[in-house]
Amino acid sequence: MTGQTSSAPRRVLSISSRDNALIQLIRKLSQDATAYRKLGQVWLEGDHLGLAARERGRCLGRAVIAESVWLGEHGRAQTADPHAIHLTQLACRADEVVVVPDALWRHFSGLDTPARIGFLTSLVSIHSDHSGASSGVRPGVPTVVLDRVQDAGNVGSILRTAAAMGVRQVLALKGTAALWSAKVLRAGMGAHFGLHLVEQALPDDLVALQLACVATSLQTPHTLTSLTLPTPCAWVFGHEGQGVAPEVLARCEWQVRIPQPGGEESLNVAAAAAICLYESMRQGAHGRP
Repeated sequence: MTGQTSSAPRRVLSISSRDNALIQLIRKLSQDATAYRKLGQVWLEGDHLGLAARERGRCLGRAVIAESVWLGEHGRAQTADPHAIHLTQLACRADEVVVVPDALWRHFSGLDTPARIGFLTSLVSIHSDHSGASSGVRPGVPTVVLDRVQDAGNVGSILRTAAAMGVRQVLALKGTAALWSAKVLRAGMGAHFGLHLVEQALPDDLVALQLACVATSLQTPHTLTSLTLPTPCAWVFGHEGQGVAPEVLARCEWQVRIPQPGGEESLNVAAAAAICLYESMRQGAHGRP
């Protein structure tokens, strides 16, 4: 190993075959959005996700790093490449480092330009916030409920906005894009690690929130800015084309619409969520951190 690091992994391995079981596992997690549920493993590609997880006290597990980074770009000393030093030091914070040839990254990476570092860790360890609280629905916690929101980019963006606006929990009803899929993780930009996430929920689970539920709807006369929102509350955002399902809408004590003087029929769900969560934060619905 070249370069200086602040710590050292317990073990360093080298893998060069695309048929290796570990490489096949990462490929599966990169390409199959729901594979993590069966395999119990999560693939975090890129240093940003690794840093975000580390900063929230999550275990990085196993680091996978490109050979050119680990050994030094084109054989040069790592002191000549600050980014390589950064990636190597981050990798060393994992329990194990796996070094793979750069050419092999394109076999399993989900990015057009591979990030050259990623982390493979257990779903349990990366999901847990070590608070000792139940992994199920937490009552009385400012929440976003996703009702069959299917686009991974929208889901990740909503998670990112939710975390930024002080929401602490996201409840994803069945039919919503898999929260820990590679695409949602990338769009979330690390927001996952600041939220309590519950997947595969049912409409009946909304009762466990013990909160007033607020849904967006085009059919209500009540506009977002004309109401004093409940504090705290659970915001419900629905399917991109169909909106919130009638059975879920029936469980919402409040329905609001976003004023659209420009005359458009509706907003993208991620944009609508950003507006609603900001207004909720502005009114003090989520309190202070």
